[in-house]
Amino acid sequence: MAAAVQKDIEKLSFEQAMEELEKIVSKLEGGHAKLEDAINDYERGAELKKRCENLLQLAETRVQKIIVGKTGPENLELLDS
Repeated sequence: MAAAVQKDIEKLSFEQAMEELEKIVSKLEGGHAKLEDAINDYERGAELKKRCENLLQLAETRVQKIIVGKTGPENLELLDS
């Protein structure tokens, strides 16, 4: 994937990336795209998925830091239940 496209994806918020990914999935499920277009859409979709996963991981890390805070790691058990 071109570096310019990758930079474009890195600027998207979680919501923006998810919205675009949903559009790509719908388009691919329709099955009416030319093969080359479908491949390009699939590649972009894979990059958007990776962006969403990275943003979710960052959010999870931030939440864990907030929960641990001053009281220590014992509060993390609350997230697992």
